Amino acid sequence: MTALASTTLRPLDFSRARVLVVGDVMLDRYWHGATSRISPEAPVPVVHVQQDECRVGGAGNVAVNVAALGAEVALVGLVGQDEAAGLLRERLAAGGVADRLVGLDAGRTISKLRILSRHQQLIRLDFEDVFAPSTRAALLEQVRAQLPGHAALVLSDYAKGTLAGAAELIALAREAGVPVIVDPKGTDFTRYRGATVLTPNLHEFEAVAGPCPDEVSLIERGEALRDALELQALLITRSERGMLLLERGRPPLALPARAREVYDVTGAGDTVVAVLAAGLAQGLRLAETTALANLAAGIVVGKLGTATVSLDELQRAMHEHAEVPTGVVDAPSLQQYLRACRAAGERIVMTNGCFDLLHPGHVHYLQQARALGDRLIVAVNDDASVARLKGPSRPINDLHSRMTLLAALGAVDWVVPFSEDTPERLICELLPDVLVKGGDYRPEDVAGGDCVRRAGGEVRILDFVDGHSSSRVIARIQERSPS
Repeated sequence: MTALASTTLRPLDFSRARVLVVGDVMLDRYWHGATSRISPEAPVPVVHVQQDECRVGGAGNVAVNVAALGAEVALVGLVGQDEAAGLLRERLAAGGVADRLVGLDAGRTISKLRILSRHQQLIRLDFEDVFAPSTRAALLEQVRAQLPGHAALVLSDYAKGTLAGAAELIALAREAGVPVIVDPKGTDFTRYRGATVLTPNLHEFEAVAGPCPDEVSLIERGEALRDALELQALLITRSERGMLLLERGRPPLALPARAREVYDVTGAGDTVVAVLAAGLAQGLRLAETTALANLAAGIVVGKLGTATVSLDELQRAMHEHAEVPTGVVDAPSLQQYLRACRAAGERIVMTNGCFDLLHPGHVHYLQQARALGDRLIVAVNDDASVARLKGPSRPINDLHSRMTLLAALGAVDWVVPFSEDTPERLICELLPDVLVKGGDYRPEDVAGGDCVRRAGGEVRILDFVDGHSSSRVIARIQERSPS
């Protein structure tokens, strides 16, 4: 089973996750308008601005992404005392982010203004000042005050000066036993020594570690860098080639890209970091949360501009790529597997029987049943119930043997036992889309049929192949056995 599969078999829930995000906060502003003429003052298009849109960018976008997953999140960063700061605070409140920004009298809020016409960006205007080293003390005190009660710390670095003291913040988190996820910037990764996970993209990684022409060199240099920086893991994002997780003590985990269509990669790294943080804060293993982050990245690049991924979107993507185990299962596990399959739109078929001696008639019948849907469940009487139904000399084969043989058939997805004389209780719990029975039954007489019909399913009766039955096989054996 893959890292993703073990996660997909239960509903996602980040409600207990508490994440603190620290880093360079900025306001992304978009002016949209039509262009129909060239300015008489200079050879530039005239844009008639008709829409003014504001979004939270930088570390703020990470925080908004965490909140969109249903987790609790607080944001610490540096802003000025200006209009842009006010707009940022409004957008953070609307996105469900606890505002713990530090307002500075000197300096202005980082803002990026993009002017677009017909979805084409004409120009970007940046308004920013690099924050002075003197601001480090105020930021550190705010993080020290906010860190208790949080289960993950994100450092989102855009090289604007907010994280000049990253080493102090990492030490603070390690002392508190809080994992640190770092989205790095620049070529001096030693500033992030001791973090839990570092998440450079491939270009950023090669700028530090050197060119990696193949997978072998990428893994070797990645593991060397991870060890040199005393990281638990290094996660290298590789755009259309997916991700590579190099976790200490575990084999490399390569995940393929999951995007269907790519419209805009803006903010995809923020989404990856947000999912990593929420997953670790919720208690997921790093491999599991990395697989989720990979799915989330595939969703967000299909959207324009800095965007978020909702919990519902991520859940649907999980089910779409789920790898659900098959074979002999118990009823509680089967319930979980069915949730994943139903979310993917699959049609579930169910039948039941003793299947004491598997013969061609059984195989033909199960193939017919499987053709009615996407998945086939076979419920099997346990040994005690077979003896009650067939007599003390039955079954010939014990429950384990019967279920093992059935699970080996290509038409069968799951085999599940039951102990009652009929599988009615089990059928009413699982509620297949199609309930199948073989022989001369009437649909209204099939055990569990009422439950299935009330839930919107159907009951189908299939003919057995003439000349085949377990009782007939046993009789033939007895006839040919020496007295």
